[in-house]
Amino acid sequence: MVRLGQNFLADPNLLDAIVRDAELGEGEVVLEVGAGEGVLSERLADVASHLHSVELDRRLEPALEPLAARKNVSLHWGDAMKLDLAAFEPAPTAVVSNLPYSVATPLILRTIEQLPAVGRWTVMVQREIAERLRAAPGSRTYGSPSVIAQLACEVRLIRKVDPAVFKPRPRVDSAILGLRRTGPGADPSTHELVRAAFSHRRKSLARSLEHVRPGSLGPARAALEELGLAADARAESLSPDDFAALSAKLRAGA
Repeated sequence: MVRLGQNFLADPNLLDAIVRDAELGEGEVVLEVGAGEGVLSERLADVASHLHSVELDRRLEPALEPLAARKNVSLHWGDAMKLDLAAFEPAPTAVVSNLPYSVATPLILRTIEQLPAVGRWTVMVQREIAERLRAAPGSRTYGSPSVIAQLACEVRLIRKVDPAVFKPRPRVDSAILGLRRTGPGADPSTHELVRAAFSHRRKSLARSLEHVRPGSLGPARAALEELGLAADARAESLSPDDFAALSAKLRAGA
């Protein structure tokens, strides 16, 4: 049965592979978003010190009763984009999920920002999302999510996934994406800068900023040149580190 557009994993070998890919250590606290029928959840509960499993669809409650009864599992009913994930105790240290594809990108970025104790993500996502989050500067898929994710994490494609392992079979390709935290990520001003820079992709970065911050055209061009970048550079030509440096320079000159 399809519930809320979900596609459930049906291949036990892939489920086992996801748990292996997660490389969960002793004492690990796992956050799973999208428990579904609990097939991945049960495997995670077997190896995690504690599992926080989030599910939106209450019609899945009968299937998840055995999971909810486990002593090391907290089952949270609700929308993971609205729940206070930072209030979960014990605090999650890893995210392992077959993510709902409709919210995968904002959910990954939200957990990066709001869950500083999380060091690794092993998540099933739409292949297009995986490519976008790991995209390099200059590529067609490189954008604001790529920069925000890569400022905090090393992002890699772990494996491509055949649509046949799902029930029902989805119309899109899937992949398992791995992220490893390398730093705290973008501060609020850098986050705002990145969003503004990509808001008008056909314009130069400085002109895109001018639309959001009137009066910033000159300072942005000067800051880019001081960093050894072209004054008329477009956002997609800057690396995540370039954005961090540009943000710092603009703050210093404010």
